[in-house]
Amino acid sequence: MNDLLDQATDSTGYDASSIQVLEDMEHVRLRPGMYIGGTDARALHHMVAEIIDNAMDEAVAGHANRIEVELHADYSITIRDNGRGIPIDPHPKDPNKSALEIIFCTLNAGGKFSGENYATSGGLNGVGSSVVNALSDRLRVEVARNRALYAMEFSRGVPQTGLEQVGTAPNRRGTSVTFHPDPEIFGSLRFKPARLFRMARSKAYLFSGVEIRWKSHIDDGETPREASFHFPGGLADYLNETLGQASTYAERPFAGRVDFGEKYGVPGAVEWAVNWTPSRDGYIQSYVNTVPTPEGGTHVAGFWAAILKGIKAYGELAGNRKAAQITREDLIGGGCALLSIFIADPSFVGQTKDRLSNETAQRWVEGAVRDHFDNWLASDTKSAGAILDFLVLRAEERLRRRREKETARKSATRKLRLPGKLVDCSSNAREGTELFIVEGDSAGGSAKMARDRNSQALLPLRGKILNVLGAASSKLGSNAEISDLTQALGCGLGTRFNLDDLRYEKVIIMTDADVDGAHIAALLMTFFFTQMRPLIDHGHLYLACPPLFRLTQGARRVYALDEAERDAWLARGLGGKGKIEVSRFKGLGEMDAKDLKETTMNPATRKLIRVTIDEDEPGETSDLVERLMGKKPEKRFQYIQENARFVEELDV
Repeated sequence: MNDLLDQATDSTGYDASSIQVLEDMEHVRLRPGMYIGGTDARALHHMVAEIIDNAMDEAVAGHANRIEVELHADYSITIRDNGRGIPIDPHPKDPNKSALEIIFCTLNAGGKFSGENYATSGGLNGVGSSVVNALSDRLRVEVARNRALYAMEFSRGVPQTGLEQVGTAPNRRGTSVTFHPDPEIFGSLRFKPARLFRMARSKAYLFSGVEIRWKSHIDDGETPREASFHFPGGLADYLNETLGQASTYAERPFAGRVDFGEKYGVPGAVEWAVNWTPSRDGYIQSYVNTVPTPEGGTHVAGFWAAILKGIKAYGELAGNRKAAQITREDLIGGGCALLSIFIADPSFVGQTKDRLSNETAQRWVEGAVRDHFDNWLASDTKSAGAILDFLVLRAEERLRRRREKETARKSATRKLRLPGKLVDCSSNAREGTELFIVEGDSAGGSAKMARDRNSQALLPLRGKILNVLGAASSKLGSNAEISDLTQALGCGLGTRFNLDDLRYEKVIIMTDADVDGAHIAALLMTFFFTQMRPLIDHGHLYLACPPLFRLTQGARRVYALDEAERDAWLARGLGGKGKIEVSRFKGLGEMDAKDLKETTMNPATRKLIRVTIDEDEPGETSDLVERLMGKKPEKRFQYIQENARFVEELDV
């Protein structure tokens, strides 16, 4: 046996020395995407949400009624609450460290695991505070507790001071956290006052028992410098404000709240508000213990199940046999909904808490909402009839388009069977299929060998496509590359766009990891943003992440997306034997099929970036696209001047 072990070690170079152990803070800084979803603007603002969520947990638990959010002139931020204050006494398992230091320097440490301190909370995995600390170049915690004021300072997750008593606090209690995001992680990104303002306001809607005070020392021309939020009406007020003057099928929204303790004998509650409108696309904003869950989860599934069963039952009572055709897709199409639940021990998919996974939450929400929805429909037959008619029409339209889709797909495929053009997949269904838009025929050759023929299609483009914002509109229809792309997708352009006709579930832009590739990706995203916006809104557009480097040490091989990741691997080693050889991919065409499949095309091992539009700043996104990609070069020049100070000098 020992001979076999020695032989395996000698032949592969993979032994105990290959296993690396990173400290908590080191791992967070090396892989921030695992904890906050990336290093973009969304991830930056997610750090603020993590600290506010901790304060909200104190409020929901009944220990605080006020939270303050203050944005400073240097783009640091302070979140204060008047709760109990983080414990400052020595931790039983490490008497040399305070509980506060453990919380801010150790992953999976917190006071919310047992359920004794918080009946419901958003931060159950003990990661949020320590991650914010690791990704901040400076962070200061102040705790007012037992009539004394304590403070401790950190930098990049490392304590800079001990926990010290810095004064007295006879009339104050609670926790204050001030932090500044680390430029080494987030570059030139800065907090947006408008986005933080909306975040603070939305949190106040979610719990009527808290007042949130906002203060900003930065004037962005649109955000109030000071404000106070307190909304006794909860989600119903939130929905009415969101819909504004839009016409709705119900005169008043279907809204309510049910305490799980009264119905199921467990701690928690569910609150909801929903209405249907012809004026805009449907949406649902869901929350768990005041934490947004943009990808939904079991609570959302339970909510729509209750609504679907209720409307079908009402249709049957009303003698409308077509109501049986209604699906959840029809409900969501024009349904604008807000859903908030409070439960003990929520389980999320990932630290960013994008999706709830508790199975019991689906049953609890469905049971709580269904009874109230049946009563609401029966009490307002005018609104119920209008909603039923609207949903039946949507169901009929959906079925009609389904019947036409297969014919349209086959027709589009026949048109594009040209050398060097569309290489289609064998599946006839949209579900599970992917279209890779690749840069050039050489990349298309490697991708063709690396793809899954059943579900992955390829469309090579020759060079850079037309800039649809910088060119005359008459050129759009005559451009060959845009024409091929439009026919391949099968869903039309502009006002003729129809999402139901989209032939692939995922549309993936796969370009070289260089400046030209980034330019082509920007041109394609501009095209989709201006001509096929719903494709982005519904989560169908993605960017592939091909690596820029391959590092080899003996039999050990790893890939690096960029220079920073390459340098990180070089600094800590690969765990193999011998010299580390670094190969730079000049383009996708240089990657063999094995490399391309493993790093970029295989769903089990690849990384994709979903292209999204900031829901908080849709107008700003449109303005930025027009400014950078439009017909007026002076706007681009102005943007460069305004942002030049954020560009780091490069040593050439």
